[in-house]
Amino acid sequence: MKIFLYNSLTRLKEEFRPLVEGHVGMYVCGPTVSGESHLGHARPYITFDLLYRLLIQLGYKVRYVRNITDAGHFEEEGREGEDKISTKAVLEKLEPMELVTKYTNLFHWAMHRFNNLDPSIEPTATGHIIEQIEMIKKIIAEGYAYEVNGNVYFDLKKYAADFASKTPYGKLSGRVLEEMLETTRDLEGQDEKRNKADFALWKRAPKKHIMRWPSPWGEGFPGWHIECSAMSKKYLGEQFDIHGGGMDLQFPHHESEIAQSSVCHGGKLMARYWIHNNMITINGKKMGKSYNNVIKLTEMFSGTNPLLEQPYHPMIIRFFILQSHYRSTLDFSNEGLKAAEKGLEKLMRAYARIEKLPVSSTTTFDINAFEQQCWEAILDDLNAPVMIANLFEAVKFINSVADGTETISPDDRTKLKTLFKTFVEDILGLLPTTGDNSLLDKVNQLVAMLVEFRAKARANKDYSTSDQIRDQLANIGIVLKDTKNGVEWEIKDL
Repeated sequence: MKIFLYNSLTRLKEEFRPLVEGHVGMYVCGPTVSGESHLGHARPYITFDLLYRLLIQLGYKVRYVRNITDAGHFEEEGREGEDKISTKAVLEKLEPMELVTKYTNLFHWAMHRFNNLDPSIEPTATGHIIEQIEMIKKIIAEGYAYEVNGNVYFDLKKYAADFASKTPYGKLSGRVLEEMLETTRDLEGQDEKRNKADFALWKRAPKKHIMRWPSPWGEGFPGWHIECSAMSKKYLGEQFDIHGGGMDLQFPHHESEIAQSSVCHGGKLMARYWIHNNMITINGKKMGKSYNNVIKLTEMFSGTNPLLEQPYHPMIIRFFILQSHYRSTLDFSNEGLKAAEKGLEKLMRAYARIEKLPVSSTTTFDINAFEQQCWEAILDDLNAPVMIANLFEAVKFINSVADGTETISPDDRTKLKTLFKTFVEDILGLLPTTGDNSLLDKVNQLVAMLVEFRAKARANKDYSTSDQIRDQLANIGIVLKDTKNGVEWEIKDL
């Protein structure tokens, strides 16, 4: 099966063809572990988990590399290279690596709750200082970087002139260097640069700076962009298949990665397909500290943020994210999450129903067409929303079979269950929200207990009590259905 992906570099949807048949090398920019991950961070890692799962399902052997930025890049170049890790470590009264371990563990915990698969390799910036220094040395030797007072800068103007026909600067993001040179504002300490737009490869560490390493240019720490160039090269080679990340990383991060790697690798484009997910917004604004609208993942799971009306299970958040195409903006709302909660419950309840469906000699649903439509959607640039819409068409059929208005053969019932496992579990990565002592799990247990009490009442011919249990559950929106396979229940409007 062919998969088509939107390549941000060419701005075209292209058929994916790996460099080595049957193998895929994929690099995704990981978190800066100076604090807790928030809802905005969930989208890229769920998006690329979807791609990772799909590639595996198609039979590819995938090496998925996702880094951990634990050296902490500076917030703003030219201001003494303030380091996020060091700054936060002081505030929390922790050693920098103690802080890094705390938030790396918290990140992993959240990713596992989302049912994200672990990457093949998860390198850290601090574990690859030598590789970054060696790459900087080569860029200097090639004539595209210069050292001033222990700081090393990439010479963008020289690069743009020499690589215009190979890997031009600005092709990925659409930026024009001349405009950048005119519009880049002056910052403190920028006078040592040849051009205002030049970016740092290595920064001299001020006296108060905790995280520092020896280098040919004195004690300091690496710039933000160099770590991904160095680590992707080490684990995926000079050129690999897919580079992914959030749309906000196109510039300057990914643009700078391309420039650094091109210099070191003879003009080769480091990655052939550049995939970027769009942002999660709140009331139209990007989620971020500057807008004071960050919702941490721990707050999403517990419901402890003022913007939240209730806690949301990680699977509900995953489903909420997958219901929008990864390249479209997704605006946060409690209404949207509550709708996702109902939709996911409806989907998973139908999935669980399949094996208990009564069988017949015929099937009144085109399962082959359903399968084809699901594959066509997900292979068309990861169109999960269309795939989910097709799954809900199958949900209607499943519920109709259970109600006796449609029929399914034994073989088709087996095939339908297999397809749901492939599409729902293996590719979309969705699991039931029960079984982890969640609120919904407790509701399930409570209803099961009442159903059991009702069954005993009916067995004792105490129909008054039996009807009372049924009616009172109906009053709060829980409908019981007596079928020949036992009692089933559902929440109204699901």
